Amino acid sequence: MSSSLHSPLYSSLSSSSALQEKKLRNAVNLSKSTLIFKPRRSFPLIRASTGFSSSLDTGLSTELDAVTSHSEIVPDTVIFDDFEKFPPTAATVSSSLLLGICGLPDTKFKSAVDRALADSECYGLENSDLQMSCFFNKALAHVGGDLAKLVPGRVSTEVDARLAYDTHGIVRKVHDLLKAYNEIEVPPERLLFKIPATWQGIEASRVLEAEGIQTHLTFVYSFCQAAAAAQAGASVIQIFVGRLRDWSRNHTGDSEIESALKRGEDPGLALVTKAYNYIHKYGHKSKLMAAAVRNKQDVFNLLGVDYIITPLKVLQSLKESVTPPDEKYSFIRRLSPQSAAAFNFTQDELQKWDQYSFSSAMGPAAVELLTIGMDGYINQAKRVEELFGKIWPPPNV
Repeated sequence: MSSSLHSPLYSSLSSSSALQEKKLRNAVNLSKSTLIFKPRRSFPLIRASTGFSSSLDTGLSTELDAVTSHSEIVPDTVIFDDFEKFPPTAATVSSSLLLGICGLPDTKFKSAVDRALADSECYGLENSDLQMSCFFNKALAHVGGDLAKLVPGRVSTEVDARLAYDTHGIVRKVHDLLKAYNEIEVPPERLLFKIPATWQGIEASRVLEAEGIQTHLTFVYSFCQAAAAAQAGASVIQIFVGRLRDWSRNHTGDSEIESALKRGEDPGLALVTKAYNYIHKYGHKSKLMAAAVRNKQDVFNLLGVDYIITPLKVLQSLKESVTPPDEKYSFIRRLSPQSAAAFNFTQDELQKWDQYSFSSAMGPAAVELLTIGMDGYINQAKRVEELFGKIWPPPNV
């Protein structure tokens, strides 16, 4: 979440040299696992299998065909990563993407950054910090605007993680980004704003969603984060399955994870299951996204969740695995509204979350992994500002 992606601009990107593509993939590797979303009703439904199913060639279904009948399978990719085999349906614009673009002066998106750095509105600001913030917002919006021309779905824009504990700061930043997008005529229904799932970030999501602005809450590692985000009305909630699994292999002391392990469940998969059941049993509008998927078995265990961000190597394996007709229906949907209705929650889990109960319920895994994720975003943002300080003004300005 079929439309053709072969616009003139998209075709011109495909003519870039292989070396440039490889460099940009490496430069923006940290921005992966961030998003590709199905658009709302005003845009055509895009199935991840469209354009890369081999069933027409073989006369048989592939595993990819089978799993896409249950969940939206979305490529864990950037715009240059095998887009002919696995075309992206939407995109993310982030600090790490800006770094990659600036590292390759002749990329298609470099002109978008140059336009941002030449903006007279930013130049007219007296305070240097305000100037840099303005340049940063314009760069994200201009690159995001170019990405919106390439994909039929939504573009998610990273919100400065340094504001993660400042609800009003997040709201102001999103308003500034939305204004920058409006100036280049990108409609708000094409946009999501990616916010760390701190309590303050969740409250900002509540405010923005009430204004009709779509939000994407990321770095969700505990049920309290997922439930509070759903209560806030976040459009998309992203859980990182593999990162929770990795944490559980090297740490102890998190009651939520230990409860899953005692039941013989993978902690990441268990969190997705509980969050999905909560959202669907109690009628919340949020869509759930599973990220940090490591293998095909993860995909099979997540069938039924709204979105599964899937690595290219796993997609390729699914595409190449033919499913005989008698096995076509052996792929079981693990998550469904029916299973959600039968799921039992404790009274504590059904509470109306507030800041105190939220903070009390955040286990060590969620605290640590949330902090690591935000630190990565912050470091990338600082590097962008340092780079902008060196290259401004751009040539011929």
